[in-house]
Amino acid sequence: MPLIFEIIHETLVISGFVLLLMILIEYLHAKTLGNWNEGFLKNKLIQIIFSTGFASIPGCAGIFTIVSLYAHNLLFFPALLSATVASFGDEAFIIFAYNTSIGIKLMLLLVTIGFLTGIIFFRFKEKTYKEHHFVLHGEDCCKQEKKNLTHNIRKITFQRFLLISTILLIAFNMFLFSYVLEGEHSHFKLSPESIIFIVLLGLSAFVVLTVPEHFLTEHIWEHVIKKHFFNIFVWALVTISVVYNLNEHIDLQKYITNNVWLLLFLAILIGILPLSGPHVIFFTLFTQQLVPFSILLANSIVQEGHGGILLLADNKKTFLIIKLIKIFIALIISLPMIYLGL
Repeated sequence: MPLIFEIIHETLVISGFVLLLMILIEYLHAKTLGNWNEGFLKNKLIQIIFSTGFASIPGCAGIFTIVSLYAHNLLFFPALLSATVASFGDEAFIIFAYNTSIGIKLMLLLVTIGFLTGIIFFRFKEKTYKEHHFVLHGEDCCKQEKKNLTHNIRKITFQRFLLISTILLIAFNMFLFSYVLEGEHSHFKLSPESIIFIVLLGLSAFVVLTVPEHFLTEHIWEHVIKKHFFNIFVWALVTISVVYNLNEHIDLQKYITNNVWLLLFLAILIGILPLSGPHVIFFTLFTQQLVPFSILLANSIVQEGHGGILLLADNKKTFLIIKLIKIFIALIISLPMIYLGL
């Protein structure tokens, strides 16, 4: 697949997933007048437990969800922090496929570290937590008299047409575009993430086609599209382009030596990249017994897969703070392990 097509494909997958998820979150919130998350918001311990466990799901779907909820201020900072520690992106699939026992060991360690990190920062909740910024207009717009599907299609507005076209483009990119680019021997694999994507596509299309014009304009277009999607798309495109081009011109593995301190520095440095892919080099080196487990763990703590792109797009200051905290945690844990030869 040509590099430019890989960049476009991955950008659409990441930004598209978040768009679909945000449409459904916005719809659910308006449908229930915001009551669905009241208990969830009040119990910060449950937030940490939920975020840590959900983010540990292999792949990026879990961390996408957590960052999206945080972007709407439905989660407080320690819950997000614990989730970013527990998540290690698409590399999880490779690790579990190659060596399940190592995958389970790494996942349990990251979940434990993530949960404890969230608890440690729990006391700062009042300084970091903000009120949610969902927009409600006095009553649930989704409980107004609904225009039926036929009417919405027949009297389709430009905004509804554009949203439907965007959903179709996301579906096309997911199922057809990637197939054609991969060549004649490629085939679509029905993975857990692809199943989630299919469900999100169907539900989001239903929402866009059936909601009244007020909800479509005020909630989806003005809030989700203008305030979130464009920003996320641009940052995803820029970040992926930079990382892919670096990988094309720099062979990171070529510069790795037996110097464990250089390995630790590279593990943390590459872990800062808000993307899945480059991090798998440390698992490969670990399986070849070229690096100790402490190096793999340090890299896994600092990185959070593609979720970093979304966080970078939504709040650059939070992204920087979380990275600095995770670097500190990685050093505290990995340095004693290196000293012990682990």
